[in-house]
Amino acid sequence: MSDLKTLVVFAHSDEAAAFTDVQHLVSGVGKVNASVALAGALAAGGVEKVVVLGTAGVVGDGEPRPDLNTVYQVTHVLQHDFPLASPTLTLTGEVILPDHQATMATGDVFVSDDAQRAHIHELGAELVDMEGYAYASMCQRFDVPLQIFKVPSDYADSETTMDDWDAIVKHKSVQLREFFDKNLR
Repeated sequence: MSDLKTLVVFAHSDEAAAFTDVQHLVSGVGKVNASVALAGALAAGGVEKVVVLGTAGVVGDGEPRPDLNTVYQVTHVLQHDFPLASPTLTLTGEVILPDHQATMATGDVFVSDDAQRAHIHELGAELVDMEGYAYASMCQRFDVPLQIFKVPSDYADSETTMDDWDAIVKHKSVQLREFFDKNLR
């Protein structure tokens, strides 16, 4: 993955903390930032594949429930905060983690509410973030394969705060780097 034709993307600079020696794009948090940054990179040309690495919240209760120490490959994304029906998008990148796949919901809010988390799980998602749907939509429009790999940072519940996320995200970056070196290099 050291070729320039693969674009490595993070939403937040802290998620990229362990990747200082890897060329990457930090899009910014949220669907608008993700869309604008990735569209600009794709419009410039030369990108043949996009790989997104980052953190996500776990939604739902019971088993099976994503583990906070496992990297998951997101294969489907949906929007949870858009009032009109929007399609669930299927990612077109190669599946390399057949035993650790997830559907992820995207919305422009940090989820830390039990009722909201339960609603998102009812939509069919195991994970939640703030950029995945935007990345998938842009890659679909530019006909570029996309892989998204997420390591859960929290349970997206009433016990979760932005301070909690800030405290653990750099540790999660190290986890993502170990995954990257083992599976994507």
